[in-house]
Amino acid sequence: MSGPEDQSWAALLAGRAEGPLAGLFAPCLAPPPGPDGCLVIGRLAQTLDGRIATRNGSSQWIGGPADLVHTHRLRALCDVVLVGAATVAADDPQLTTRLVPGPDPVRVILDTRQELPPERRVFQGGPRTILAVAADAARGTRHGSAEILPIPRCGEGRLDLPALLAALAAQGLRRIFVEGGGVTVSRFLIAGLLDRLHVTVAPIILGSGRPAFALPEALRISDGLKLSWTCHDIAPDVLFDMAVNRARPPMVCL
Repeated sequence: MSGPEDQSWAALLAGRAEGPLAGLFAPCLAPPPGPDGCLVIGRLAQTLDGRIATRNGSSQWIGGPADLVHTHRLRALCDVVLVGAATVAADDPQLTTRLVPGPDPVRVILDTRQELPPERRVFQGGPRTILAVAADAARGTRHGSAEILPIPRCGEGRLDLPALLAALAAQGLRRIFVEGGGVTVSRFLIAGLLDRLHVTVAPIILGSGRPAFALPEALRISDGLKLSWTCHDIAPDVLFDMAVNRARPPMVCL
């Protein structure tokens, strides 16, 4: 017989926030609050000293088994799971919900210059996949099994994230799970496009490696973005759920 957590998960998949998982996942079921019609959730798993990978890119696995289940649940509740090209290059992920009951999301990969090889697993069949590339760099209409989605560049030469969200919303893809990596999550944060942020902290100290967030330098403590949070035990790790509400870090110059 299924326990309370299984029953709570089944209710969430049916669109009802009930049971022990409701407090954490109910915000994912809320109507998209943004003017673009999207609800955007960022996600990172980091060590106690704020690292998401070693210097050579090793990141599997910082979080424990419960953290992986949490990630797959977020995938199942969202229309889209989105990652940057560096994550696909380093981890070759499948981005499916194989660890939990629930639908696979549409997989969206950001690859500005369309440089990822089509042999990566996300381009070899499975759930619907979209490769978002710069409009001036797009080659063809498909990349392996993935659809090519041309997106204009912003002033920095990278993909224009508001234009990307608008293009996804136009297809009815409104709940967007930004799974990684750190640079991609940081770009959404800098752009003021995150509604919520889930950060898992694992009881690991590396002392070196890649930082969780890549933001402009803060000169004062007041330059930091202060958020409210709720804390959830996903032993051996701790999960923080934060309401960002499209806020930007104060040090970001518009």
